[in-house]
Amino acid sequence: MLRRTKIVATLGPATDDPKVLDKLIDAGADVVRLNFSHDKPEVHMRRAEDARDRAKAHGREVGVLVDLQGPKIRIGRFKDKKITLQEGDKFTIDVDHPLDEGSEECVGTTYEALPDDVERGSTLLLDDGRIALWVDQVEGSEVTCRVVVGGELSDNKGINRQGGGLSANALTDKDREDIRTAAEIKADYVAISFPRSADDVNEARELLRAAGGHGGIIAKIERAEAVKSIDEIILASDAIMIARGDLGVEIGDAAVPPTQKRIIKLARSMDVVTITATQMMESMIEKAIPTRAEVSDVANAVIDGTDAVMLSAETAAGKYPVAAVAAMDRVCRVAEQTREMTQSTHRMDVMFERTDEAIAMAAMYTANHLKVKAIAALTESGATPLWMSRISSGVPIYALTSQVETRRKVTLYRGVYPVVFEITTSDHAEVNKEAIDELRRRGTVRDGDLVIITKGDLTGMMGGTNAMKIAKVGSLRND
Repeated sequence: MLRRTKIVATLGPATDDPKVLDKLIDAGADVVRLNFSHDKPEVHMRRAEDARDRAKAHGREVGVLVDLQGPKIRIGRFKDKKITLQEGDKFTIDVDHPLDEGSEECVGTTYEALPDDVERGSTLLLDDGRIALWVDQVEGSEVTCRVVVGGELSDNKGINRQGGGLSANALTDKDREDIRTAAEIKADYVAISFPRSADDVNEARELLRAAGGHGGIIAKIERAEAVKSIDEIILASDAIMIARGDLGVEIGDAAVPPTQKRIIKLARSMDVVTITATQMMESMIEKAIPTRAEVSDVANAVIDGTDAVMLSAETAAGKYPVAAVAAMDRVCRVAEQTREMTQSTHRMDVMFERTDEAIAMAAMYTANHLKVKAIAALTESGATPLWMSRISSGVPIYALTSQVETRRKVTLYRGVYPVVFEITTSDHAEVNKEAIDELRRRGTVRDGDLVIITKGDLTGMMGGTNAMKIAKVGSLRND
């Protein structure tokens, strides 16, 4: 049984051993993530090249996702590395305070605009919400607070404002440089951190194109403002990542599950890919098996319809990177057997504007109402299999294409599997036969199985899919 939900695995020190990387890919990693918050560009370039080389050795394609760091909204460092704050304590965050001279009374910050973004009555959340500060006074460079929730606080922890409102730009100078690196890597996707609007997504796309990159843009939803502007952000993006860490701090942890469900449903309705991320199997950084709560979290994201689930430190720095991918693979496969995963009413009540989208919808409707073994989508851009992947189904979709960029791009699409396919003839019946022969070689189909083939009259033309054929494997020329 093929797994439909894709797995994004973050590369890091734990995966640098070629043997571990081999096992990670063999265990089921579909897309590798390069976290540009850590390590130098040359390290990321090497990891991307290694991942593609090892995937090729396994007869597979893996997508490469570059995740930009975004604005560093953090406190400075403490003279004694960490402090303990008690409820009711007075504590000041001072833009002009030396970054290495923090104490139990005051600490510096990398975010110079903080005094302009808060006022008396604001709540600041440090260290993913573990510390809560009520702003009592803003004067000059100083933001004086009262501790509402105390605890241990160490160097360089993040700052969020409850409800959102920090004005830092999504793209920093470092991000702009890293986008050029992403273009050099030929990244299949570039994720931008902390976007507030579609303008941030569009700016990233323009920068990537100007640098010669052709990858898709992923908007990471982690600001309260992004949730408020979610429709326009989805429309501007190729994919949405629900980054539940900072998002949970800004909108409150209890609001994350319904927000996650709403975003997945909305993005699917707009034909945009979704990735569910953050702490999905975090206990596996140290433990060989996930908790039951983590298993439920991954399964529920799959049932909600997410295209991909993501591992971060679990694979980048954890003790059991391969086991984490294998556990996620196992959970996804079982969750995908539920009834919800094979039924769909997606776009049943709308008019289509494009012929290729109409063909994609017709193919999926047919596949779900006929005993079809597989779908062979001959594609240039990957648009047709993307539309197909929006429909809940148990039928595998094979994206047959000669375009390497397209094969890597579809690694993120739910239920879509890339296949190298060169069209060598203009004879449509012969093309059908070659497509089915390719699936037969893979062991996907056998004589008597029904296969749906979608393709265009003019091969090699993007957006040209205008035909659907139901063929029986083993029939004469399949015509």
